[in-house]
Amino acid sequence: MRFYVNIDHVATVREARRTDEPDPVRAAVLVELAGAHGITVHLREDRRHVNDRDVRLLMETARTGINLELAATADVLDIACELRPMQATLVPEKREEVTTEGGLALADDAARASTGAAIERLSAAGIRTALFVDPDEDVVRISADLGVDAVELHTGEYAHAWNRGVGEAQLTRLEQAAVLAESLGLAVHAGHGLTYENVTPVAAIEVIEELNIGHSIISRAVFVGMERAVREMGDLIGAARRGVSGA
Repeated sequence: MRFYVNIDHVATVREARRTDEPDPVRAAVLVELAGAHGITVHLREDRRHVNDRDVRLLMETARTGINLELAATADVLDIACELRPMQATLVPEKREEVTTEGGLALADDAARASTGAAIERLSAAGIRTALFVDPDEDVVRISADLGVDAVELHTGEYAHAWNRGVGEAQLTRLEQAAVLAESLGLAVHAGHGLTYENVTPVAAIEVIEELNIGHSIISRAVFVGMERAVREMGDLIGAARRGVSGA
């Protein structure tokens, strides 16, 4: 299982004071040294945390893959196609939200058309594509029809349910959506709201091949340092996978 660390939250701390530290690009170096397989970064339309400079420097300095999260807006698509990260994950955006609140809405024709056009443009630039979607079987089928390479299943509802001690139903929902996605030829990723306490059951879903985790790791890094925080999460994920394989 690949393990990507989202460094947006480092930039959030920086922007709280409108200064130049902490630098998310430096954080990415430590994340890679700690053994993560890649860096996830979300270039929002309003540039509320990560900015163009961050993404450009990451593309120049990162030794692992960059997963660029973005909405299907013209200026950010232009940057993605220019820089050509290893992967681009299309996500929904609302100006008023604190963080992404759910998966892409693909129910209406206009949403499917704009998302499909973005996928075609990114693919033509040689970029692997993914859609951030809720673990809903109809949405997974629509994603496959749009020709995307992967889906990232939104684990936020699972995380909220787990905090209330009732996460089993949401975990089953995740697993069913993951199995369906794989059967349709999609790579399966997952992320949002995953923590050191709730990650193990998700990491044990065999068909999920990539996890994206940010806030919990950055929060723990405040107390133990970035490298240790990343390694501890990686150890939990590795133990879950060994349990699946029986090794």
